[in-house]
Amino acid sequence: MAIREDVIVIGGGLAGSMAALEAADGDASVRLITHKKSTLRHASGLIDVLGYLDEEEPVADPFAAISELPDDHPYSIAGEAAIRDGLARFDEAVGDTYLGSHTDSNALLPTFGGAVKPTARYPAAAAAGLASDSRDMLIVGFEELTEYNAGMLADHLDAADVPFDVEGVELNFPGEYAHDSRVTRFAKRLDINEDVDHDGQTMGARQALADAVAPHVGDAERVGFPAFLGDDHTADVRADLERELGVDVFEIPMGPPSFPGMRLADQLKDALDDAGVHISAGNPVINYEADGDEIEAVIVDSKGREVPYHAEEFILATGGLVGKGIDSDRDGTVEEPIFDCHIPHSDDRYDWFDEEAFGNQPFAHFGVRIDEGMRPLDADGEPEFANLRAAGGVVGGTDPVTEKSQSGISLTTAAVAGQRARERAAKREVSQ
Repeated sequence: MAIREDVIVIGGGLAGSMAALEAADGDASVRLITHKKSTLRHASGLIDVLGYLDEEEPVADPFAAISELPDDHPYSIAGEAAIRDGLARFDEAVGDTYLGSHTDSNALLPTFGGAVKPTARYPAAAAAGLASDSRDMLIVGFEELTEYNAGMLADHLDAADVPFDVEGVELNFPGEYAHDSRVTRFAKRLDINEDVDHDGQTMGARQALADAVAPHVGDAERVGFPAFLGDDHTADVRADLERELGVDVFEIPMGPPSFPGMRLADQLKDALDDAGVHISAGNPVINYEADGDEIEAVIVDSKGREVPYHAEEFILATGGLVGKGIDSDRDGTVEEPIFDCHIPHSDDRYDWFDEEAFGNQPFAHFGVRIDEGMRPLDADGEPEFANLRAAGGVVGGTDPVTEKSQSGISLTTAAVAGQRARERAAKREVSQ
């Protein structure tokens, strides 16, 4: 039996998930096709709209700064209303597990490298760590985590002139572990509150951790841990630690595997299920069928068998260079591998890089260019296809890493792509 939907979304990351949720907000049947695990598992879990322009100082209000962006920036093309729509859709999907929707202003949160990062939405588990909070802070690190050093983090925060005293302490995580134990092992132990041996006694892992930290709290009124305080029961873990320590407890986003990112991926999966989105996972989209400027189907490689998935509208949300939604080679070619959408770039690879390591890197801008309906444009500035839209990292035209805008761009382009796809699919159904 042929597979047919109103809207097909290709890519299961933040942009793909949000585009599917937007498209499904009505009577449209929506299918999300994803090949690999979501890149959210490597992300901080923070939702950044716009953290920096050209200045070293962070942007206080992203919406007040949008007018300073160039005309070809995705935000300028989509418009402020679309940014707000994307955030609203995100807020609806995650509920009270995220904070920040009460204000347009960025919050400032510490990261595991000791930086203070401006962000628009942040997990409730990180809330007590706001850098604008004047309460003294203790940062806890663990000898088993070589990539995270509490003392260095505290020193960096202190150097950033935060309005509080901050100390760092390195401890051994309670219990015994193999030398190759990963952070997921620590999170699981806290999640199930597994019994461990600590100071000659057997006790739950949460109690043991609190006992190890308590002598170092001093005058601190809040304590920050690496973001692995459980997975399915993180709120319970934090509540138990807060009760035992008598202070607020918060998580500090860290490198992969990122529990805040994985938790967000799980929440979006639940939201997609609730919205009735069909999910096809594990098989890649390798080609497409078209009639003139209309795509009729995408071709999915199902264990060596080419299967067409038909739809009225298609949304490309496969990511950028990191997510392999854009490919490049040593011959100077940069391409979008499914629909061969135009990617503006120099044929000389040496033009892709700035000599300054922290300069304006041309490769960071690689991606499809879009019109107001999020349709990818060809070299002449015309839509590649009438019924193809793009969202997220595959959209170029700016450096989202430097701007701290990637997740905001994902939400914004996904909101417009999903809305337009849903509306156009509905009109075509009526006309038929």
